[in-house]
Amino acid sequence: MDLTNATWRKASRSSNNGGNCVESVRISGTVAIRDSKDPYGPALLLTPRALRRLAAALRND
Repeated sequence: MDLTNATWRKASRSSNNGGNCVESVRISGTVAIRDSKDPYGPALLLTPRALRRLAAALRND
């Protein structure tokens, strides 16, 4: 999946002071997640359902 021209959104809980920064974009039914400090690094590709399950697991951990 080509994410070169994607418009990434920073998570609302991410800070601007070098803390944990997560960005996401939704393209063609897929959600891509990346580390904003490494915009040319890898992105994790998930279905919206898988992202919800991941978020629930992280909240409950």
